Amino acid sequence: MAKLNINGRVRDVKVEADTPLLWVIRELVRSCVLPVGGVKATDRIVTIEGLSATSSHPVQKAWAAVDVPQCGYCQSGQIMAAAALLRKKPKPTDQDIDDAMTNICRCGTYQRIRAAVHMAAGRKQA
Repeated sequence: MAKLNINGRVRDVKVEADTPLLWVIRELVRSCVLPVGGVKATDRIVTIEGLSATSSHPVQKAWAAVDVPQCGYCQSGQIMAAAALLRKKPKPTDQDIDDAMTNICRCGTYQRIRAAVHMAAGRKQA
C-alpha cells in the first residue's frame, strides 16, 4: 500500500513498491522509470489533468496556438516536460529547451515544441 498525492488529492494505491509509477498513473513525465516505492506521501505528483482543469495553463495554450501535436502520442509527456522546465527556468534558451525536452516525438515536431515553450515563457513565437 502506498499513499500518493496526485493533483492535490492523497490516494491510497495497493501496489508493490517497485511497481513503475506509470502503471499506477498514466501520462506523467518520467513516471515510466520512477517506482512507486520512490514516491513519498508528501511528494506532489502533477499529471497533465492537474496543470489546469480548463486547459488554461500557459504551456497548454501555447501548444494549441502553435499547433504542436500531429499524432498526439507523446504530447502529454512533452507538455509536462515543458511545464517542469518553465518552473525551473522561466525564460529558457533554445539550448535549455533542447536539453530539457528529452521525450521522443515520432512526428518530429521539435521546432514547434521549441516555439511553444518560448511562447509559454512569454516570448514571441520564433
